[in-house]
Amino acid sequence: MASGPGGRNALAAACAMALLAAGPIQSQPKKTAPAGDWRTPAEISDYATTPRDAETIAYARRLQAAAPGQVRLETFGRSGEGRDLFILVVSKDGVFDPAAIHKAGRPIVLVQNAIHAGEMDGKDASLALLRDIVVTQEKAALIDRAVLVVIPIYNVDGHERFGPHNRINQNGPRETGWRTQARNLNLNRDYMKADAPETRAFLRLWARWLPDLFVDTHVTDGADFQYDTTYSVDTGPDVFPALAAWKRDVLAPYLETVVGEAGHVISPYINLKSDTDPSQGITTSQDQPRFSTGYINLQNRPAVLLETHMLKDYRTRVLGSYEFLRALIQIANRDAGTIVEMNRAADAATIAAGRTYDPAARVPLRLQPDGTTEPFTFRGFKSRTTSSDVSGAARIEYTREPVEMTVPREIGLKVTVETAPPRAYFVPAQWTGVIDVLRAHGLRLQTTEQAWEGEVETYRCDGAVWNEKPFEGHQVLFSPGEGGARPGATPGECILVHARLSFPAGSVIVPLDQRAGRVAVHLLEPQAPDSLLAWGFFNAIFERKEYAEPYVMESLARDMLAKDPKLREEFERRLAQDKAFAASPEARLEFFYRHSPWWDPRLGLYPVGRLASLEGLPQRRDIP
Repeated sequence: MASGPGGRNALAAACAMALLAAGPIQSQPKKTAPAGDWRTPAEISDYATTPRDAETIAYARRLQAAAPGQVRLETFGRSGEGRDLFILVVSKDGVFDPAAIHKAGRPIVLVQNAIHAGEMDGKDASLALLRDIVVTQEKAALIDRAVLVVIPIYNVDGHERFGPHNRINQNGPRETGWRTQARNLNLNRDYMKADAPETRAFLRLWARWLPDLFVDTHVTDGADFQYDTTYSVDTGPDVFPALAAWKRDVLAPYLETVVGEAGHVISPYINLKSDTDPSQGITTSQDQPRFSTGYINLQNRPAVLLETHMLKDYRTRVLGSYEFLRALIQIANRDAGTIVEMNRAADAATIAAGRTYDPAARVPLRLQPDGTTEPFTFRGFKSRTTSSDVSGAARIEYTREPVEMTVPREIGLKVTVETAPPRAYFVPAQWTGVIDVLRAHGLRLQTTEQAWEGEVETYRCDGAVWNEKPFEGHQVLFSPGEGGARPGATPGECILVHARLSFPAGSVIVPLDQRAGRVAVHLLEPQAPDSLLAWGFFNAIFERKEYAEPYVMESLARDMLAKDPKLREEFERRLAQDKAFAASPEARLEFFYRHSPWWDPRLGLYPVGRLASLEGLPQRRDIP
């Protein structure tokens, strides 16, 4: 993740102080808070416990009953096990229609909690913050301009797999939910392939509300350090420049100042190169679209990741989440016009770029660190490393003695794979699973009324490798790992070619002159890290279905050698230069099979066409 600098220099600090100097947003006079005990369930237990789903929703219903003109509790889908998925919508003037809110230029802030249902901090912080907005009204100014859409529990099935042994690294609460949903899918790896019903529900929710600012709350694993609150804001070259600049120069310093002044130790996300030797520095990486924040980047919206630290006590973590969300919503109100305008401009630019095919245009697909670093003051704890007689490896033991050291922090990403996007993609009707995912993303699709055959640009892929084990329910074409493609892993070499392909009636055209055009590019470009080809949706194109008997190829090969001197020269050169080839009877015969007209020309040929123009295509209609 390409994180913002987060207070790394005087300019950032000055920018944050200027924002604070603008003063609080004025709100209407407070009303008398409804009587009764309005402590959240976590507060009642003194942060020893977190409420179950039913208790959480019961508290949400109390909020709605206390402020019916400002709070609405809605369902947006159902989980795999049939539980309702809820949102709380909070609007100062009782306007709950997304179209009306957007028309008025008011920013919509989407807060997503409990995607990993053992990580409950954001849920309990959100309940307390909403109470302070609409019940005690101490934070009523937070909805002066912004409209809040809060998901209390996203992974509700995982949440109800409740127990005391679900988060081995985490310091409280006593019992929590489980990381994955009912089919053991990690929802924070599912945003592109959209396997889970929860993901499909989220994508519908996103299309309906089209938020202007998004935050996903988590609890981090990893090394021990002093920070209780960390965050990430992606500012890489795959983010629109205006959005990247605002997140880097405005949002990050503001969050650090406000949360720090509330008494929390805050930092950009900490991903040490070595947990045993922090002096080696802090890494960065691409925020891939399988993750929530990476996906929101493709939707042209600013996204923020909140990660409290697992070893801090639950009270500290919930209160840190509270202050972080408060600061985020504060700046959403203060910079409401700027945020809305940046988002509209990014959408307009995406649509305009998709109206014509420009071979010089580029969309980044894969990023890697560019080697740029800056000094960063890391606030850790002293530790010592010993040899373990249990594991046989090095064992790290942390003390409570604080230590500060200046370490290099990676701050830059470079584009390593990019594409010149077409005018549209053409997906044959028989690839129903692919079309189903495209529809789930809410993309504007058109279907053809008649069959069509013609020359299109596409890819021929060779040398593909597969992960040895399934990953998130798929036999993936390369090894994604937990943080991206592991070193050496490859989706094979996919080369642009022109081929004559057939598209039956009912095939789907995906035009790129639409707001979410970059989502389509990342789904349908084979070399994208979370393309549908990479996730295994097209694995069948690599399966060879016809074979030649050796005695048949022996005769055919001799005939080919006799009639084609150039082929003989190529064969003899391979024998001389490639010892493995020369030693393999199978490889030698396959050489001739591949050069014969019997070889399958569709093997490894990507069936999706890239169109430079929509002219000459059969009549088509929009898919509802």
